[in-house]
Amino acid sequence: MINTMNEGSKLYLYSITSVAILGGLLFGYDTAVISGAEKGLEAFFLSASDFQYNKVMHGITSSSALIGCVLGGAISGIFASRLGRRNSLRLAAILFFLSALGSYYPEFLFFEYGKPNMDLLIAFNLYRVLGGIGVGLASAVCPMYIAEIAPSNIRGTLVSCNQFAIIFGMLVVYFVNYLIMGDHQNPVILKDAAGVLSVSSESDMWTVYEGWRYMFGSEAFPAAFFGLLLFFVPKTPRYLVLIQQDGKAYSILEKINGKTKAQEILNDIKATAHEKTEKIFTYGVAVIVIGILLSVFQQAIGINAVLYYAPRIFENAGAEGGGMMQTVIMGIVNIVFTLVAIFTVDRFGRKPLLIIGSIGMAVGAFAVAMCDSMAIKGILPVLSVIVYAAFFMMSWGPICWVLIAEIFPNTIRGKAVAIAVAFQWIFNYIVSSTFPALYDFSPMFAYSLYGIICAAAAIFVWRWVPETKGKTLEDMSKLWKKNK
Repeated sequence: MINTMNEGSKLYLYSITSVAILGGLLFGYDTAVISGAEKGLEAFFLSASDFQYNKVMHGITSSSALIGCVLGGAISGIFASRLGRRNSLRLAAILFFLSALGSYYPEFLFFEYGKPNMDLLIAFNLYRVLGGIGVGLASAVCPMYIAEIAPSNIRGTLVSCNQFAIIFGMLVVYFVNYLIMGDHQNPVILKDAAGVLSVSSESDMWTVYEGWRYMFGSEAFPAAFFGLLLFFVPKTPRYLVLIQQDGKAYSILEKINGKTKAQEILNDIKATAHEKTEKIFTYGVAVIVIGILLSVFQQAIGINAVLYYAPRIFENAGAEGGGMMQTVIMGIVNIVFTLVAIFTVDRFGRKPLLIIGSIGMAVGAFAVAMCDSMAIKGILPVLSVIVYAAFFMMSWGPICWVLIAEIFPNTIRGKAVAIAVAFQWIFNYIVSSTFPALYDFSPMFAYSLYGIICAAAAIFVWRWVPETKGKTLEDMSKLWKKNK
């Protein structure tokens, strides 16, 4: 029997943090669901009679959720402070749910079912933006909720699990999309001499009419489950102290940490509830620029071009079955390599893993470009794409978030993290929205560009990023004061 009086209940702790981690899973699910649906969606809007759908429009449509991510991330601090962490996650769950249903049936109330036009395209994008706002909220508030609930000795591990949940959510949706697709095939899209796109008359049209809808709609089930479970978790002790509910805060701390530690932790929270803040450039420009560039490089190396368009890329590389099975395999590999990062980041350090990951990604990207230039199809380009993604997952994927959390001094962390995360979502959108046009122009050019950026990322980390392994946050403040 667990001694909850003196040690707290691990079951209680893991139960409530698992609910919060579901927000990370939905983060991954929502951003990657487009991977299976985007080709059927493209074919659907190509049949519109009032406008000509093109690759630029498709890039914007496929990435429209990321606009919402920028908005959600920007307002997350305000909502977390005013509504609280738990209620902000409830709002995110509602947005996930409404976005899933709206993306499944964008004609709701205003349009004729199955008749694509410009107004319907705008409505669809608005529903995706709505889900993106939920992602932006979850991306900031889920780690915050976990960090404020978890005891300090296991806080890092539990927060890292949120990144694992994001990648696991991507794997889940890859598998769900694969099951929804079944024996059907993605439509064949043709381009004439003038560059006008059309759907081949020999295409399997089920995905055009129904398949993409089911993929987007599938998110409604985990979103509803997440929202339901949030009625069984408490507010965080830190937030309760901020709103002068010390008694409730103590009760939760006692359940998690035991009676002997609860009062001590409560006193620490009360002592730091109103942290000292300083101007953003108090420690110089370099720390802010490095934080921003970490976010920029994490996206500019092109990973989301793979995660969001994987089936299309694998299909063009010669994979059988429309690339859906290869996408599932890539998702499993991504999970394994994310675990590699989680279990080695404190042993080997942040910089070595980032440099190794950048070089590995560069090799994978250049290999894909070479395969395209030499018209090589089959296993080699497929493996090259998987290598490219795997090296990201053991480096830039989780470790960029670790560095952004650690690299800024305490007194400017809130503002600095908000700036860095905003740049991350902005460049996520830029890369994702431009990829269809770049890939249509030349896959070799697209992946050569990403390979060059990967090499530049390795040099950036080697020359300018400080190693934070084993350093306290106070050490980081001293470091930036010294380098100012």
